Parts: sequence; structure tokens; C-alpha cells
Amino acid sequence: MIKSFRNKALAQLWSKGRAAKIGARMHKRILRRLDQLDVANEPNDMNLPSFDFHALQGEPRRYTVHVNGPWCITFEFEDGDTCRIDFEQYR
Repeated sequence: MIKSFRNKALAQLWSKGRAAKIGARMHKRILRRLDQLDVANEPNDMNLPSFDFHALQGEPRRYTVHVNGPWCITFEFEDGDTCRIDFEQYR
């Protein structure tokens, strides 16, 4: 279950289905990944085709799934819930 967001625009997209600060062409892909994060019980539940799931280095342990181009959703797991979800651009 999703517990918290770091990115306000991502939280708005999740709660309202739209967010002006995130390109409309990415909304569907992002929402598909957020839907999966909402039902995931452990990080490996996100290891699906086309998500390019992997763990990031460092502490606390964070994970990432690819969205489009350099854009990724990063997140942590805590007690079986997804938390501190962010939308980041990797270059």
C-alpha cells in the first residue's frame, strides 16, 4: 500500500488522476506503476517486464522503476508498504 510521496505532483496525479507539473503523455505509464506499487508487498513485486526495476545504492535502501526516457519513480519499502515515492530524472 502507498503510504507517502516525496513529490507533490506525483501525489496529486495519484489522488486526482492529473497533475499539471507532469507531462500528460506520461500519466498513464506513471499511474500503471503507482497501481502496482499500491498492491506490492515487497520490492521484488515490482520486477515486471518493461519496469526496469532495480535497487539503488546507498542507505536507506531505495528502488527504482523506469517510466520514460530519463524519468524514473524511486521508492522505499517499510513494513510491507511503499513510502517516500519520488519522480526523478536520471542523466
